[in-house]
Amino acid sequence: MTSQNTEVRHDVEHVYQAWDAALGAKDLDAAMALYHSDATLESPLVRHLLGTDEGVVRGREDLRRFVAEVFAHQPAKRRRFRTAFLTDGSRLVWEYPRVAPDGEQMDIVEVMEIQDGLIKHHRVYWGWTSVGMLLSGEHSK
Repeated sequence: MTSQNTEVRHDVEHVYQAWDAALGAKDLDAAMALYHSDATLESPLVRHLLGTDEGVVRGREDLRRFVAEVFAHQPAKRRRFRTAFLTDGSRLVWEYPRVAPDGEQMDIVEVMEIQDGLIKHHRVYWGWTSVGMLLSGEHSK
């Protein structure tokens, strides 16, 4: 492995670990430090929490507002059990499986495109359990 590949792997692993730490601590500043200033985030939760027509947030300022809402409305089933990540060096992917060792959790897949050690594009895909929570309003509690 070349030193450039090692550095890229380190950047990806750093984002993977730091995102989990920021999510767990609900640390908005730590989460925002992981994103490019012009980053985008796509998720069904954007429309739900921000009342927008589109599920996309563009730029760090709007991203900060959205992530603050996410942290303020995390339901009990939004736990953080995951086992590993996949990467091709610029794309980071991992799953929060529905069935976790201590019960069920929201089933989500996170996909992040990493550029210069920061998140450039972030997409969140929801499974049937998570979508059901969103439709029932359980996620807003």
